Amino acid sequence: MLTPEGCKARRQRLWQQLDPPPESDHLRLADPIHLMYLGGFHVDPFSLGGGFGGYLMVRRDGQAKLLHDNRLPKSVEEACVEERVVVPWYDGQSPGRGPRQLVLLGSVNPSSETGLRFHDRPGDPYAATVIHTLAQMRRQKDPDEIALLKRCMRATEAGHAWARAQVRPGMTELDVYCGINQACIQAARQAVIVYGDFAVSPGPVRRGGPPTNQVIEPGDMLILDYSVVIGGYRSDFTNTLVVGREPNADQQRMYDLCLAAMAAGEKELRAQRECSTVYGAVREVFEKAGVAEHFPHHAGHGLGLTHPEAPYIVREATETLLAGDVVTLEPGLYIHGVGGIRIEHNYLITEHGYERLSHHTIALR
Repeated sequence: MLTPEGCKARRQRLWQQLDPPPESDHLRLADPIHLMYLGGFHVDPFSLGGGFGGYLMVRRDGQAKLLHDNRLPKSVEEACVEERVVVPWYDGQSPGRGPRQLVLLGSVNPSSETGLRFHDRPGDPYAATVIHTLAQMRRQKDPDEIALLKRCMRATEAGHAWARAQVRPGMTELDVYCGINQACIQAARQAVIVYGDFAVSPGPVRRGGPPTNQVIEPGDMLILDYSVVIGGYRSDFTNTLVVGREPNADQQRMYDLCLAAMAAGEKELRAQRECSTVYGAVREVFEKAGVAEHFPHHAGHGLGLTHPEAPYIVREATETLLAGDVVTLEPGLYIHGVGGIRIEHNYLITEHGYERLSHHTIALR
């Protein structure tokens, strides 16, 4: 998970970058993304505490106090803070202390003053500054963040390896999802969220989607584009399989073009490169082959605590890659009568290029 050193450094950096700084001597934060990023506070979603969070008080020196109720899971004990206040809500013997959502608010503000400010919630006059500053900070990942992202990716790779070895005609999309989910959980050695596309694509009418009871037929193109979430951070990479038989000439051509488009995009991955240039390099391969009309989506995006997030590698991109960005490249083609294909890797941007973080096999068979 995230480290105490990394969390405190991010809290100190936040205060240094706030312009103008708030009048208060501390920030009160409530957004779960900010609590994960600055405090390593993660509520295990596989628990009765899923959906509930806490409050983080961040002082100017980077010291932090965390408040949460007493029914949250053990995952919150990994939070990286100097002080923790556990607020009683329900002990299993007496009734809970009113609506759970109000227990923490009363602890932060015993006088029940309605004007209590949280600096990252809409409606607070300082919220836009805090949210924007944190969003910019989150683009350039710290070492503890990258280590956690790599854990997500190792688990994701296990799911792709299972699919290449086990997917057969006659299985349903749900069968495939269950097998991938189990492989990811076993590789992560803990319960994890696995979400994304587990879908047969006949072409542009279905470019992905959640798994269904659809039976997979020989020759179907099965798009497996999914993420594994650990501690709030997530992977996102893709392979497409031709199930049960060798690819035909049209399927093979789509695959070859996507590989060439990915390679073209990779040549542009480095700090200070405009995202529009990366998108253009990917699209140009399809344009020269006369199939650009079948490439309808982004060429990639940022990745971290949310998905997608900045930077966005799109036609009208306005952003520039930064050292520390974690991004994807995901060229795809969807042709009626042939099928749909998408491939994807994850990358850490460096000053002079990139480090590829995902190492799954990209292959039709």
